[in-house]
Amino acid sequence: MDTQNKTVITVETTVNAPVGKVWDTWTTPVHIMQWNSASPDWHTPSAVNDLRPGGKFSARMEAKDGSFGFDFGGTYDEVRLHEYIAYTLGDDRKVSVIFTSHDGSTTVTEHFEAEGTNPVELQRGGWQAIMDNFKRYTEAS
Repeated sequence: MDTQNKTVITVETTVNAPVGKVWDTWTTPVHIMQWNSASPDWHTPSAVNDLRPGGKFSARMEAKDGSFGFDFGGTYDEVRLHEYIAYTLGDDRKVSVIFTSHDGSTTVTEHFEAEGTNPVELQRGGWQAIMDNFKRYTEAS
């Protein structure tokens, strides 16, 4: 990942599920809408995903009370089934996601370039909360 002196933040979780299930839950819109939120007062009412190099993705993230929302999306740069996803967000920040399988569980490691508006710790906390929600949802489904 070319970071060009940008701050890169890493979040990670280990999911007690095989890599095929973890990959499907991470990449399928019907699942993304269930886990893609940082707190219970937010949700993702819609998601689209064209999982291939050059393909686009978008997830609409909204406060459940309707007070705020935004589209989170970008374009895939590289996709290696059950191993690796790299994409560029709409604001040109780079993100990579690594799936590492071991003994029936899967570690998901996400590296992303920080944006310049919010403190790094706030960004890390938000992305980690989404990752933790992903783990809970995947293990329960």
